[in-house]
Amino acid sequence: MLRASLGLLLLWAVVALGNDNLRVAYEWREMDFKYASADQRWSAIERGEFKPANVIPFGLEVAGHRLFVTLPRWRAGVPASLAYLDFNDTSSKSPALKPFPSWQAHNLQEAEPELVSPFRVRADRCGRLWVLDSRISGVLEQTKIYGAAQLLVYDLHNDDLLRRHVLPADQLKQGSLLANLAVEDSDCENTYAYAADLGSPGLVVYSWKDQESWRVQHHFFHPDPMAGNFSINGIEFQWDDGLYGLALSKPLETGYSTLYFHPLCSTAEFSVDTGILRNKSLATSAMIYREFKVLGSRGPNTQAGAEFLDPETGVLFYALPNLNEVACWRTATDFSHSSQSRIFMSNETLIFPSDVKVDDQKRLWVLSNQLPVFIYDELYPGSINFRILTASVQEAIKNTACEIRTSPLPDVINRLGDILNTNIKVKTNSAASLSNLSSLIFAGLCLLMSFRI
Repeated sequence: MLRASLGLLLLWAVVALGNDNLRVAYEWREMDFKYASADQRWSAIERGEFKPANVIPFGLEVAGHRLFVTLPRWRAGVPASLAYLDFNDTSSKSPALKPFPSWQAHNLQEAEPELVSPFRVRADRCGRLWVLDSRISGVLEQTKIYGAAQLLVYDLHNDDLLRRHVLPADQLKQGSLLANLAVEDSDCENTYAYAADLGSPGLVVYSWKDQESWRVQHHFFHPDPMAGNFSINGIEFQWDDGLYGLALSKPLETGYSTLYFHPLCSTAEFSVDTGILRNKSLATSAMIYREFKVLGSRGPNTQAGAEFLDPETGVLFYALPNLNEVACWRTATDFSHSSQSRIFMSNETLIFPSDVKVDDQKRLWVLSNQLPVFIYDELYPGSINFRILTASVQEAIKNTACEIRTSPLPDVINRLGDILNTNIKVKTNSAASLSNLSSLIFAGLCLLMSFRI
């Protein structure tokens, strides 16, 4: 018993350490774009088409040699709302971005602008880039709506627009704001996209094969009124945002996946089988209520933002904006306090982690953008305001509860017990000594478990 207790104490202590292995790959004081010439750039600034202080990165995606960044038009002066940097260009740690797919696609003077204000993008395994565009500009000043929200799908081989799906009016509600996207792509011809409506909580499902979409309603999409308080970088505010985080597992034996999700203003995680969502008649009926599952709570102050599931390890990565942290949970285990771990936290380089992704090279990417400062205060152009951090998945989860260890748990405990018995001599005839030591171990375990790993 003593050996097992000491072994577990050391195991949990090791798990709590983590490595904070993420490194800064890119950073910017202000976002910039690649114009044809310096004169064209300066002319855009003079006309008010480009106001660097009003441009903030929000979502990211990696596909091939490109890293895509969304730049929603929160305020005027954003010349392109979707752009990318090229991994092959290593000349700068603060590279200027290239508009995607072209400058013309972002021209708001067009009668029907191609791209207005996308929040999220997803690259699928079929060589397509899915773009979720709110088509709303100026949400922090003079709001203008260019039409219903839309899904755009591009061919990444030549950047041509393959499809444009404008959501029907009955799938959007007053206050709707589609801000997150997941794509189930195990079958390229039967792909499904899931778009989260955080403004008027709901989930929009789109079928590539049938070229139609439908809206799913559920109470679990709504915010928790007790989880609306945020305090980030000295700024305190309240939000009431609903469904936000979306992450898909790899296909199950049924051919469907598990969709993990949570509202932004919530400390709980939920899930549902995509077989329920993909059945239009069932998904839009009142019969699906009990098909949704409550996985559990992350604990106090753990409202979560973006999330992404690595299909190879089954590890779910998620952002914790209130804590300036990215954490993880291995989905093969119960959703409990001890099965989740911090993988990176920084009050300097990770203020408001806005997006989290794992690419096909098994690299974890995290974008931090200081969004509350941008909304409620003012970003200082003399300091670094935006960062993209990265590490391999294995490096990120090392020494955490999400790491897949090769040694069985009892074997690890026995090995630790042998080491402890070699270095600590306890007299077997001293019951008082054993009792005191056991009490100390128990107190230490309680202390460790009282802290969030």
